[in-house]
Amino acid sequence: MRNQAVLVNVLVYTFIVLLIAQIGVELVLLFLNAKHVAGHQGTVPESFRGFCTQEVFDKSLTYTLAKLQFDVLETLFGAMILAVVILGKWLPWMLDLFGNVWGSGIWGNALSFLAIGVVLSIPTLPLEYYNQFALEARFGFNKSTRRLWVLDKVKELLLSFVIGTPVLALLLWMVTLYPSTWWFWGFVALFSFQLLMLILYPRLILPIFNKLSPLKDGELKERLFQLADRTGFSAKTIEVIDGSKRSTHSNAYFTGFGRFRRIVLFDTLIEQMTHEQIEAVLAHEIGHYKKGHVPKMILMSGLFTLVGLFCVYWLSLQPAFYEAFGFAPAQGIICIFLLFSYLSGLVTFWTTPLFNAWSRKHEYEADAFAKLHIGSATPLTSALEKLSEKNLSNLVPHPLYSTFYYSHPTLLEREQRLL
Repeated sequence: MRNQAVLVNVLVYTFIVLLIAQIGVELVLLFLNAKHVAGHQGTVPESFRGFCTQEVFDKSLTYTLAKLQFDVLETLFGAMILAVVILGKWLPWMLDLFGNVWGSGIWGNALSFLAIGVVLSIPTLPLEYYNQFALEARFGFNKSTRRLWVLDKVKELLLSFVIGTPVLALLLWMVTLYPSTWWFWGFVALFSFQLLMLILYPRLILPIFNKLSPLKDGELKERLFQLADRTGFSAKTIEVIDGSKRSTHSNAYFTGFGRFRRIVLFDTLIEQMTHEQIEAVLAHEIGHYKKGHVPKMILMSGLFTLVGLFCVYWLSLQPAFYEAFGFAPAQGIICIFLLFSYLSGLVTFWTTPLFNAWSRKHEYEADAFAKLHIGSATPLTSALEKLSEKNLSNLVPHPLYSTFYYSHPTLLEREQRLL
């Protein structure tokens, strides 16, 4: 018993150390980036003078600094909530509370898990609201309305229960059916579900939030289909999403795989760019597909799922882990699912720069593919410059910050690689 008491204390202190370490790294990186950005005020760097005016550059710096200040607040607030919930042992209390409503069976535990997630997301709503209707609106990005924002939250809530409840219930059922190997069969089920969602998401879920319409006939559509044929990318359709009803930010991507893949362009992208630039952006996205980046990302996601489920299984065999955070082993494995969902980020945080480095490698490869099939780097570089200008991207991030957090290379890095 004494050894277990010692282990319980070690686990609690480990949580505290990991939380403080993560906050420390996040704040240091935020302050380094803010100081670096502020140091560039007043003069546009020579590398960007060909496309970026002093007015746009100053506005991008102001936007970046405002977002960094918000990120500091969000980081500290999130850490405070996590510390209070874990050290105050709110999770076992809430599990008992909702268990009295829905019971402690498979479906009851699944509903309780999701309900706890909803309750703990409530404190962050004011920050999300401020980000959308104050910060983004201040710089002209917000196009959403308060009614639309509330409707989005309600839809997200309903979808989380409609989709999440049966998926989690299936996992809990497998625990009872295969006590020692459920983690493997759970992985098979979850990975299959993830693949299914790649097909169903653009068909069933995305239309709940956005309107998708086929790209109108004309020179742009003809040009993009010719590019698809030229690169061996047979897309079923090219669709336009009404991203402008929420934001002026622009993007392009493709969804699905195999014969279910679709090319999706933001309406803001079509409004902001020339046909030649849009073609270059699409060539970049096709490059991701042709270079096998999507299957690699899916497999990596599957590996994370497998490792995560095995960790839940292993932790469920450690009585001290239950006790350290206020649970009792008799409450079942739902306790470990809860703890893992809120604590795993303290470990996976340290893998962030590794996976972002991998992602940046993919971006370079997709850029090279676009340059090859467009015949010149100029359309892509001009498109990237336009995206940076319209989105007020940070053109001068601190190297440590971009190395840790950026999934895409900086504009300067991409242009230098394309030379």
